Amino acid sequence: MPKILAVDDSVSMRNMVSFTLRGAGHEVHEAPDGNAALAAARQERFDLVLADVNMPGMDGISLTRELRALPAFAGVPILILTTESDVDKKKEGKAAGATGWLVKPFDPDQLLATVARVAG
Repeated sequence: MPKILAVDDSVSMRNMVSFTLRGAGHEVHEAPDGNAALAAARQERFDLVLADVNMPGMDGISLTRELRALPAFAGVPILILTTESDVDKKKEGKAAGATGWLVKPFDPDQLLATVARVAG
């Protein structure tokens, strides 16, 4: 099972994502913002990153750019899980290197299917 880093400033959202993923057997690590996620990524290898867009400190799109700059994360899937559905914001995420975009509130089955598709 993939080792997943879930990044969201909302504790309740991190809990929901983690609960869903752990229930399917995934190993999940959590980070409250982009800065903490980047620090974790420099210490550990993850097979998938799920990141919110709007967070204090470092947002999810900036985090995506920073992760893509790390050789170990060049091919790691990064999914943006956010309330943002603006087309320009999606284009910005894709340009930063995001693999996909899921809109909150998420459907647990859709999240698991997407994780299985991008992270194997």
